[in-house]
Amino acid sequence: MKNFTSVDDIQDLKGLVALAKAVKAAPYANQQLGKNKTLGLLFFNPSLRTRLSTQKAALNLGMHPIVMNLNTEGWTLEFEDGVVMDGAASEHIKEAAQVVSQYCDVIAIRSFPTLTDKEKDEEEYVISAFKKYASVPVISLEGSTEHPLQAVADALTIEEFKTKERPKVVLTWAPHPKALPHAVPNSFVKVMKKADVDFIITHPEGYELNPEFTAGVTITHNQDEAFKDADFIYAKNWSSYIDYGKITSKDPSWTVTPEKMALTDNGKFMHCLPVRRNMIVADAVLDSDSSIVIPQSNNRTWSAQAILTKILENAE
Repeated sequence: MKNFTSVDDIQDLKGLVALAKAVKAAPYANQQLGKNKTLGLLFFNPSLRTRLSTQKAALNLGMHPIVMNLNTEGWTLEFEDGVVMDGAASEHIKEAAQVVSQYCDVIAIRSFPTLTDKEKDEEEYVISAFKKYASVPVISLEGSTEHPLQAVADALTIEEFKTKERPKVVLTWAPHPKALPHAVPNSFVKVMKKADVDFIITHPEGYELNPEFTAGVTITHNQDEAFKDADFIYAKNWSSYIDYGKITSKDPSWTVTPEKMALTDNGKFMHCLPVRRNMIVADAVLDSDSSIVIPQSNNRTWSAQAILTKILENAE
């Protein structure tokens, strides 16, 4: 594995999940792999789980993590080629990516979408620019259209908690007061298409995700129907893709409640966090034994460590 910026970079999901389980069982077994190597963590946007779990994963592998919040601590970057830089940007990505590559053995980047310019967002213009000009491997800590590290943690969590060989997994839209990106649901869809699961997406009309991601997946606008006999419920909000970046519904009937979880087959509740209580999910569900959001977040470390292991092994 040279870079990890998309679920598409996963060639063998079963093998990657097995590796994540192995590093979880023995976190410090491969410290020689990262000895005297540096991981640069560059954040254009806020983070809690992604930042801490990836730092922890790097430390477990013997790496030295360096963290920089570029929007507040760095020069404003220019990403367009051929422009006259007479505006706010002080440094071009061509130089910045090459310079950071001299300091770091792996670069990891977090950059959210504009949610106003669909074409620009789908180009993943920030992460793609780093991949183009960096001379070291690049990892996505969440981009405009995908959050692949989260997806690996989600796959690991389902593998650990499933009680049948081929579980039923439901991705459900839920209401939220803000317009949110599509990165988490997109990557979850991609990883579930690679997994051996019965996968269904449910959302209100008008909240269809990019059809390139959901091709071949069963989609229903009837949430109760989707929840029936499910083993895992993954709740997530996303803004409209058709009316790009807009909120067209805050329908509270889509909140995950105990009554809806009762339709499942003792289903487990999942969410990537942070979560809006009593909007995305009722307290009674989030605080119940059916909720696995905390072990799911713990698996963020092991997913990141598995990816770093693959990248470091490839570099040897």
